[in-house]
Amino acid sequence: MKPRSFFVLLAAVAIFLLTLAGWGTALVLGHSPLNLTQGGVNRGPMAPGLIPGQSPIMVSLLVNPDRLEAFTQLAVNPGRRRRSHRELADLEQSLLAKTGLDYRKEVKPWLGEEVTLAVTDLDYDHNGANGAQPGYLLVVHSQDPELTREFLQLSYATAAIAGDTDLVFDRYQGVKITYKHPVSPVPNGNLLASAVVGDYVLFANHPQVLRQALNSLQAPSLSLAQTETYQQALASLSEPKLGIVYANFPALSAWLGQRPAIEKNSDQTAIEQTLTVALSLQAQGLVAHTALTGVPRGGAEPETANGSSVATDLVNLPPSSSLVINGQNLAQQWQQLATGLAPHSPLQQALSKLVNDWQQPLGLDLTTDIFPWVQSDYQLIFLPKTNPSQSDWVFAARDRDATATDLALEHLDQLAIAAGYQLSTLDLQGQRILAWTSLQTLAKRNITSLQTQVRGVHCRVGDRVILASSLEALSQVLDQTSPSLADQPEFQQALSTLPDDSYVYLDWQRGEPFFSQQLPVLRVLELSLKPLFKNLRSLTINQEPGSTSISNSTIYLNLGVD
Repeated sequence: MKPRSFFVLLAAVAIFLLTLAGWGTALVLGHSPLNLTQGGVNRGPMAPGLIPGQSPIMVSLLVNPDRLEAFTQLAVNPGRRRRSHRELADLEQSLLAKTGLDYRKEVKPWLGEEVTLAVTDLDYDHNGANGAQPGYLLVVHSQDPELTREFLQLSYATAAIAGDTDLVFDRYQGVKITYKHPVSPVPNGNLLASAVVGDYVLFANHPQVLRQALNSLQAPSLSLAQTETYQQALASLSEPKLGIVYANFPALSAWLGQRPAIEKNSDQTAIEQTLTVALSLQAQGLVAHTALTGVPRGGAEPETANGSSVATDLVNLPPSSSLVINGQNLAQQWQQLATGLAPHSPLQQALSKLVNDWQQPLGLDLTTDIFPWVQSDYQLIFLPKTNPSQSDWVFAARDRDATATDLALEHLDQLAIAAGYQLSTLDLQGQRILAWTSLQTLAKRNITSLQTQVRGVHCRVGDRVILASSLEALSQVLDQTSPSLADQPEFQQALSTLPDDSYVYLDWQRGEPFFSQQLPVLRVLELSLKPLFKNLRSLTINQEPGSTSISNSTIYLNLGVD
């Protein structure tokens, strides 16, 4: 095995193990008749004790993949077990084909109950002359130290036979570090290193990364495990778990941007924001409990208007809906969302892009033109179009102040006129509709004709105000006789787990083409956890009430196997 591919091999192993967990989980949840209420294990990972506190991201699997695979074989229908075994073999082949590693023979026999992969440092050598050199650390629990030593010795022997690297043995903090030094050094090249600490095997892309890990172990105050944000987040995620994902947003943004350090902008908040996600199994599916720390609390939690429950029937929900957001008091919820995300974080950047795409055509400012008059129930619905990169939308709100709402709609009409659109009055299903239209010429076979294009429409139906991006979208939500998403068992099951009627529901299979294009970070996640996303049907998000600096949410993932 070539030394330059050794860490690629290790990363592939880690991704394979994490992907196997997602693959097995999808099969289990798709067919398992067994009790899944326990959900996982009641412990956290050990690896954070070895990871520096400034780590941008950590992903940890807390269950042996072999246990998930065995559970999968019991869970699936007997007639499908051969197919599931073949799918697993194909998964191994696709991920590990270029590494030269036989997972079942070389890794599986000694693999224990934890696999953690982390970016430990944005620039481990802190040398500005060679740019950003991120540190990567893989921590693997071993259930058989003897087989682990055999695996390491075999990899060292293979490198020695190849003749293009020298093995270097070093000792640091009482731990032996072994790394491969190329016979012909490459500028900024990786010196792939490994060490054994108790029952754990550590692999890194440079011995300096292992030294940093050992420093964290010897001086616990330097480790991620001892940071206040991580401890607070983990304490709020008490449910049994299969794995943990931790991200430090400022550091993560720098890593994704290939920067050697966090940029300090004049408008950047001093609060360090982190997101911790605990994955667990429950009867309704795979559940992600999230904890966002460093959230400014400028006021009380959103309250339902006049103490009433949130309405769920403002409009008919078309079965083709790719996204449904249901809530109350939009202005207050937006304020909490806007102030709760750190500037320049990936989530804030994604949100800004979506908002700008909405505001630009008409010169809107959502915070002043839409949000203030939406004081009660609202629904936002996305509907796929023929072009998968485009989507229609419908926004419905209950009218609590007719005067304020009339002024808001008149202002929107004036913005449309200023943007070059005409106001046209139409009749649709017995409702008076006001449309923002423009005329465009259409040339076909030397014949030029005029075509009316609709940029947006709005109407009143009883005490509701409805805005939509097209007549087609509006007609679907006005038709109370057509089938509704609310009547479908899958949607009803997703909402049955929620403590209240405020939610975000995403039909992944319908919405993936549009939202992956709008949010490139989704493509990265989808590639990393392809088998999980392949089987993802829908997800439902519900924010949990609270008054501390931690914002907790629950995400229910509906998985199925074709």
